[in-house]
Amino acid sequence: MDFETARKQMVDRLVDRGRIERETTADALRTVPRHAFVPPEQRESTYQDRPLPIGGGQTISAPHMVAIVTDLLALDPDDRVLEIGTGCGYHAAVTTEALGQLERGDGRDERDASGGVYSVEYDPELADRARETLSERGYDVDVRTGDGYEGWADHAPYDRAYLTCAPESLPETVIEQLRPGGCVVGPVGRGRQRLVRAWRREDGGIDRETHGGVRFVPMRGGDD
Repeated sequence: MDFETARKQMVDRLVDRGRIERETTADALRTVPRHAFVPPEQRESTYQDRPLPIGGGQTISAPHMVAIVTDLLALDPDDRVLEIGTGCGYHAAVTTEALGQLERGDGRDERDASGGVYSVEYDPELADRARETLSERGYDVDVRTGDGYEGWADHAPYDRAYLTCAPESLPETVIEQLRPGGCVVGPVGRGRQRLVRAWRREDGGIDRETHGGVRFVPMRGGDD
């Protein structure tokens, strides 16, 4: 299978259907080899626009959903981003590319010291596998095994945050770790879920907007 051609064709279809709005997002999806992040038995299906199992009862999101979340984050190159739910590492790689932290050529530049992606994964095995794949592909993403409901205070405040799994409501700790003016994007709800973007105000409150119905795996942790 010609993965590169299949990847470019997939992104072109998403652009044509209006599922990708930002060129930086399209470029990121064209660049990241999704097939490198999925189990070998799933690789022939990699560039179909659908979620795929990655082990541990978890999935890699459909490419169009990764694109929508990336678009909604409205990233700037030096943003510090918190990801809750590393999974296989694919979404973190797309975010890193969209940030413009990696430069093409003979090698890759290290990310700016003030920005980058910090990711929390509940499942230790998935976290280890994601670290390995991201490193092999040259992506400088910090991955911590832990409870996503706690965020990652060591690197706060964050400019942006996103969730790849669905809690009943946006975790208060993640919101608190955003800088004023920062936003978090993620699915919310059990059963019926909605994709939410929430901006943190100067007074610590949030302004929330919804972006349609979605279906993600439930978020684990928070004493379940």
